[in-house]
Amino acid sequence: HLQQLNLAYNTLSFSFPCGFDKLSNLSYLNLSNAGFTGQVPAEISRLTNLITLDLSVNLFLSDGRPLKLEKPNLKMLVENLTRLRSLHLDGVKISARGNEWCKWLSSLTNLEELSMSNCNLSGPIEDSLQKLKNLSMIHLDRNNLSAVVPAFLAHLPNLTSLRLSSCGLHGQFPREILQVRMLQTLDVLDNEKLQGSLPEFHHNGSLQNLVLSGTNFSGSLPQSIDKLVNLTRLDLSSCNFSGAIPSSVSNLQQLVYLDLSFNNFTGQIPCFDLSKNLARVDLSYNKLSGKIESFKWEDLPNLTHIDLRHNSLNGNIPSSLVALPSLKRVLLSNNQFDGEVTGVPKVRESLLDTLDLSCNQLQGPIPAYVFELSRLSVLVLSSNNFNGTIRPRDIRKL
Repeated sequence: HLQQLNLAYNTLSFSFPCGFDKLSNLSYLNLSNAGFTGQVPAEISRLTNLITLDLSVNLFLSDGRPLKLEKPNLKMLVENLTRLRSLHLDGVKISARGNEWCKWLSSLTNLEELSMSNCNLSGPIEDSLQKLKNLSMIHLDRNNLSAVVPAFLAHLPNLTSLRLSSCGLHGQFPREILQVRMLQTLDVLDNEKLQGSLPEFHHNGSLQNLVLSGTNFSGSLPQSIDKLVNLTRLDLSSCNFSGAIPSSVSNLQQLVYLDLSFNNFTGQIPCFDLSKNLARVDLSYNKLSGKIESFKWEDLPNLTHIDLRHNSLNGNIPSSLVALPSLKRVLLSNNQFDGEVTGVPKVRESLLDTLDLSCNQLQGPIPAYVFELSRLSVLVLSSNNFNGTIRPRDIRKL
């Protein structure tokens, strides 16, 4: 009578036992990271009532002996599991070409979740997958697909999560995918030959995570990016974006993580005082200029990391930035900041562990407060115009 079986996250460390086919009423089977090794048995293909099947393996948690789908292969596993809505095989060694695995899966017309990361799959992503109209999640990251991203993905009306990172993707990314209204997560990280640009966004209350880092996306950020009202993570690092960072970015009130580093952005940094949830900001290695002292840094109480290195920022470093209660890391080196560094209130309560102000034009005495930062582990003040004296007993406080 058993209908659900969950043995996930154990250390069973032996090959699959026999007898799974006797559990004919199973609709839910989760053996992810249970410790099983070797070949996935053919018996599982006889569990025709399965709606959810999860055999995924996190290689960091395993003993290095992978699960395999060879005999039976993927085709033999799924051909009778036509009721499946959720299939998770991450880390299972399948080793199939695109014209094979796409065709084998295309018969699972009820499938909603497909997760096959790091399965030794190759491309291309065949059009036969578009038969799966109910797909809401497609996770194929860390496979050597070496393919273009098919346009039909934009026509999956329920698509909420698309992860294709580290897949050797190339060609032009279909902009229409970025306008799928249900889409919450798009991650194409580390596909250096993948080209594309951002479209004008219409109101989209769904997109939460947009990760294009390590691709060849280019162009400018559209002013309409603030239409992505639920965006919490925006990672466009190590791309070829240029132009100004639009002021509308500051309207993203749910934004927690912002990384635009290693691009060609110019102009001034917009004020982020409306983005009160911001925890990490990385705008390093761009061509940004202007001052940051007039910003209302005190309106960002959750900020823990800020990295503005290697730009052309100038003016004073505001004490309100360094004094933020949650701040742990401040990296402002290789800019043109000048003037004296003023004191910080409540310095003994500071969580700051890294402060890098090197390669600027700062002057005056080294501020005494830095020697009161009890959690500080990295302090870099080199290549400035500081003067005055430093007492050894002050350094010993650190």
